[in-house]
Amino acid sequence: MGTRLVTRVRSRVFSDGSLTKKASLNSVATGINQGARALVGFVVNPLLLRYLGDVSFGNWQVVHRLIGQTNPAGGRPSEALKWFIAHRQSSDDVEMKRQAVGSAIVVWLIFIPVLLPIGAVVGWFAPIWLDVPPADHDVIRLTAAVLVAGVLVMGLTNIPWASLAGENLGYKRMGITAAFEFVGGGLMVVAVVFGAGLVGLAVATVSVTLMSGVLYLWLARIYIPWFGVARPDVPAVRKFLGLSWWFLLWNFVTRMTMGGDIVVLGIAGSASQVTSYSLTRFIPLTITASVASVIFGMAPGLGGLIGAGEMVRAARVRSETMAVAWLMATVAGAGVLLWEESFLGLWVGQRYYPGAVPTLLIVVMILQLTMIRVDSNIIDLTLNIRRKVLLGLLSAALSIALAWFLVARLDLGIAGVAAGFIAGRAIQSVTYPLMIGRILTIPTSAQVAALVRAGLVTAGLFGAAVALSRVVTVETWVGLVAASVLSGVVLTIAAVFGGLSVKQRTWLLSRARRVIRLR
Repeated sequence: MGTRLVTRVRSRVFSDGSLTKKASLNSVATGINQGARALVGFVVNPLLLRYLGDVSFGNWQVVHRLIGQTNPAGGRPSEALKWFIAHRQSSDDVEMKRQAVGSAIVVWLIFIPVLLPIGAVVGWFAPIWLDVPPADHDVIRLTAAVLVAGVLVMGLTNIPWASLAGENLGYKRMGITAAFEFVGGGLMVVAVVFGAGLVGLAVATVSVTLMSGVLYLWLARIYIPWFGVARPDVPAVRKFLGLSWWFLLWNFVTRMTMGGDIVVLGIAGSASQVTSYSLTRFIPLTITASVASVIFGMAPGLGGLIGAGEMVRAARVRSETMAVAWLMATVAGAGVLLWEESFLGLWVGQRYYPGAVPTLLIVVMILQLTMIRVDSNIIDLTLNIRRKVLLGLLSAALSIALAWFLVARLDLGIAGVAAGFIAGRAIQSVTYPLMIGRILTIPTSAQVAALVRAGLVTAGLFGAAVALSRVVTVETWVGLVAASVLSGVVLTIAAVFGGLSVKQRTWLLSRARRVIRLR
């Protein structure tokens, strides 16, 4: 009787309709949020550049990422909590989940004495590493101090959000957090217009973090019946601390992978190069965020499948996710290669375009990162991430070392930092799919065949886009939008029929039909 009851519960919780609906809603919610962030960045970045100037804008980008590297020192208990709850969605043990929330808070408290001195050291030496004039040292240090305070606060405010995401309810924030993006952007503009400079930007960033935390707490109390805090026992805290430790290290890897490029370019290169690099990768990073909305929307439901032992369905969902991620990133990447020079010319000025080769390397780097993140998130769902983290640390260290050599020694600038990270991440590109194959029993030969086909199509589309970018250009926003839409349709058709198998196209069409019916 008990077995039949569990089976019925699992069937209800992990039905195709339920998972598809929640995954699609999560993806839409994240997509709205990322769209708002992109729109804010599109409007705000030129204003920041205008009021701060090239050097200060570049310094802000570097300091922001540099302090971001201290984030793992906060323990990242929210990451462990999210995947812990996602893995146990089918469980009705309320006390266990509340103890997990309590354990996350205890871990956050434990890591405060670790985060603060590390943040203090990084903040103190930041102006020296950036080689800014002595008169500006105090400004950089105060900016760093405010950002460190934001990292500390974020560790606590993300706990209710992690509970929502773990329960596959991330879509409940739909539209609300997007509004905070506009609030944050507005505060940043006010800060620079009224002369608050980098410190004002930091205060605006922390203010939005605080407001978001209050929102997440409110949503969690409304939509999660069990949400609350139970006092965990010592073994529970120790177990959670062990899990948090690996997520801490992984967050460190993520920070180095996604922010280390700017830090390397800012220290080994120059603030002006950082400005050009940041503006050039704005659209590619926006694309990555859009793809991430699909990945993160599917991840909690996929975690439920893995936790329930339904590996065949989990493998199918992984295949769909990889196909969607590759399709979006490849089509958008080719579009960037085709129109980036025109976009930058209209947006901030032609002088910020770094050239075809650096832009190509940036796009390839971000495409590579997108595919790595898909498998990385799936490995997280197993809660067995030790090997992934160790390989990630090796990959991140190699990426930074290679990028530093290419920028500082060979003076390759933007092209050097992108090439260094592409080469260093090759470790993850090879090993993570092999790990997933063992987890979900996917034959290596099937993965290689899919990789070869997708790789050839990507190379063809990227090569054609680079060639065409030398002979086509647009000089108005209306023309750029029209050209982007037209090229997007052509590139999508080519990618769908060239890079996806018949089975993948059938699965995606079936999934799209179910999403439409569920809405």
